[in-house]
This record gives sequence, C-alpha cells and structure tokens, in this order.
Amino acid sequence: MKKLTLLAALFFAATNVMAQDAQSKARAGVYDRSTAPQYFFLEETDVPSSVYLLPPPPEPGSAKFAVDEARFNWGRYQRLLPRGKQAIADADVTPKGVAVAFSEAFGIEINEQNTPEIYKLMTNMNGDAGVLSGGQAKVYYQRMRPFVYFGIGTSVPEDEAALVNNGSYPSGHTAIGWATALVLAEINVDRQNEILKRGYEMGESRVIAGYHYQSDVDNGRIVAAGVVARLHANEAFQQQLEKAKKEFAKLKKEGKIAPSTFSFNPAEMK
Repeated sequence: MKKLTLLAALFFAATNVMAQDAQSKARAGVYDRSTAPQYFFLEETDVPSSVYLLPPPPEPGSAKFAVDEARFNWGRYQRLLPRGKQAIADADVTPKGVAVAFSEAFGIEINEQNTPEIYKLMTNMNGDAGVLSGGQAKVYYQRMRPFVYFGIGTSVPEDEAALVNNGSYPSGHTAIGWATALVLAEINVDRQNEILKRGYEMGESRVIAGYHYQSDVDNGRIVAAGVVARLHANEAFQQQLEKAKKEFAKLKKEGKIAPSTFSFNPAEMK
C-alpha cells in the first residue's frame, strides 16, 4: 500500500512538473506545428528562408557586437525603471498575453468574448510569426542567448530553462509583436500609430529582459514583415482577416472602439 502511495505521489509530481514545463514553453513561445497546429496558418515550407534573407548575427569582438553589448547594458538599466515591468509582461506571447499587450493600443479589450474573430486571427498566426518566420535561422546559427553569454540572469527567470537552448537570432517574441502589429494596424487604421508603437515596444522588451541582443530584435522585425506578406497570400488567413475586419467595423459602428488620441508634435518628440 505504501509503495502504491509513493508511486502515486511520484506520478503526480512528475505530471505537475511536465504541466509546468509545457505552460512555461507555451508562455515563452516554444512549440511547433505538430504540437500546436491551432497557432498556424502556414507550413514551414511556405515562409521565406530566414537564413537566406538575414545576414549572420554579429560576431563577438566586432563593431556590431559592441552595439549589441551596449544595448544589453542599456536594457539592464531599464529594468530598474517602470519600463522594466512592461518588459516582464511582454514576455508572455501566448495568444492571451499578446491580446492583453495590444488591447489598449487597439482601442478595445481583445479577448474571446469581446472580439472572437480578431482573437482567432491573432491566435492562428501566432506560430507563423513566432516559430516559422525565423525558425530556420535560429536552428542554423544557434546563437547563444545574452543571459548565457554574459552570465547575467534575465528579469523573467521562469522562462530561462525553456529558452536556454533555443537560438537567440532572430527574436521570435519580436516577430510575434511586430507581425501582430502590422495586421492589427491594417484592421484599425485610425489607431495605427498606437498599434505599431506597441509592437515596436514588444521587441525592445526582449533586450530589456535580457533574452535578446538588439540585432536579434532588429532582424526579428524583418522576418515578421516577410511572414505577414506571405500570410496575405494564404486563403485561410484572408478569410479570417475578412471576418476580423467585419467584426471590427461592427464594433466601431456601435461606438465600442476608443478613438485615437495621437497627434504629432515635433517639439514633444525631442
């Protein structure tokens, strides 16, 4: 009886650890089409080759790597400021996490209840942006993450185990943020400035959190743009995008979308 109780306890503990590991990987954007097909419109062979498209990541000792190192140190300082809290929140790139990240910029709380078609669109493209867009280059270069290279922990330590062996270049989180911003800005043109700014910030958050070099982030935006272009040639994506646009038009007509408050004042930008 004691043996059965011990085995049951061990099984429960192992199951709990696996569940936590799966949750951590999902939060960190570590999955593939075979395990999470609901996050993809595209096949791996559909997307542009990130190895062909991008230059190799900067080598240690080069001028470009010096920029990466300087930005890494800039990011560490940002962790001490309110901006550091946003970087921690931006680490969650599950569909729900991305929806929360863009809700204010988009002008309405994005979720399965308020905006089911928009939420479905964002969910179904999550893996195309975060996994497929730069996955080839990640595997090819296997660039060491900055928190490993410099031996300095991140501001989101719970994700380190899931990402320590996941290539740093280019940034998948950045690609999710920028690809989502491009698509949402197409749906809600009036708030394009707020939406694109928020997508840009999601990339910078990866430098601040200590998970990526600036060059990872910059090139993450490039592969994101490439995958969005490819998505627009995918019939299933086109159909879901049209549903999302119709849903948005209805919400806007009902007065449920907050109007943009953006105004450009050069004096304020200095």
